Amino acid sequence: MTTRTLILDDALYQYVLDVSLREHPVLAALRAATGSHPMARMQIAPEQGQLMALLIRLLGARRTIEIGVFTGYSALAVALALPPDGHIVACDISDEYTAVACDYWQRAGIAHKIDLHLAPAIDTLDALLGDGQGGCFDFAFIDADKSAYDDYYERCLQLLRPGGLIMIDNVLWGGNVVRPADNEDTAAIQALNVKLHGDARIDLSLLPIADGVTLARKR
Repeated sequence: MTTRTLILDDALYQYVLDVSLREHPVLAALRAATGSHPMARMQIAPEQGQLMALLIRLLGARRTIEIGVFTGYSALAVALALPPDGHIVACDISDEYTAVACDYWQRAGIAHKIDLHLAPAIDTLDALLGDGQGGCFDFAFIDADKSAYDDYYERCLQLLRPGGLIMIDNVLWGGNVVRPADNEDTAAIQALNVKLHGDARIDLSLLPIADGVTLARKR
C-alpha cells in the first residue's frame, strides 16, 4: 500500500497500457504516424485520450471545445465517444498539422462531428460568446500556447454549462512547475495552477497522468 501516487517505470507504464488501453484502430494508426513527427511530443498520451473519452460519456456530452488540435488524436478520441449528434469546435492555427488530423478523422468516419477553425483560438471563443453560446457547451480541452492558458480558461468557463468540465493539459510541464520559472510558458502554468486552486467557481482535481492534467468542473 502507498499514500502517494506511484512513479511509473517503463515496465509498469506498459502494464497500464496492456491491461487498460482500448484504442480504436484509427487512433492507434494516428498515434503511430505522429510518432515520427518532429513535434511528436505535442501529442497526448493514449491513456489520456481514453480518459477523455470516458469523461465525455460520463458527462453525456454533446457539444465540446478543443483548443490545440495538432494532428488530431485528442479530437478523434472525443469524437468517437460523442453521440451521433455530437459536435466539436476545434481551434488551431496550423494548416500543416491539421491536414493530418482531417485525414484521420475522415478515416474514422467522424469528420462530420468536428468543426475546425483555423484562426487564433481567442477569436473563435469570443465569436462563440458574441453569438450567445455562453453556457451551451459540456466539455473543453485546453492544450495550446501556454502563455494564453488563463485567457482560454476564462472564456471556456463562460461557454460551459454548470456541471460542464474543462480539461487542461501540461499542468506539470515536465516537472518545471516546481522550479523558478525561466520562461513565459512556465510562469503562465504556475500562475494558472495557483489561481485554479483558489477558484470558488469550480471543483478541482489535478491528476498526475501524462504531463499532468487538471479537471475543473464548473459549479
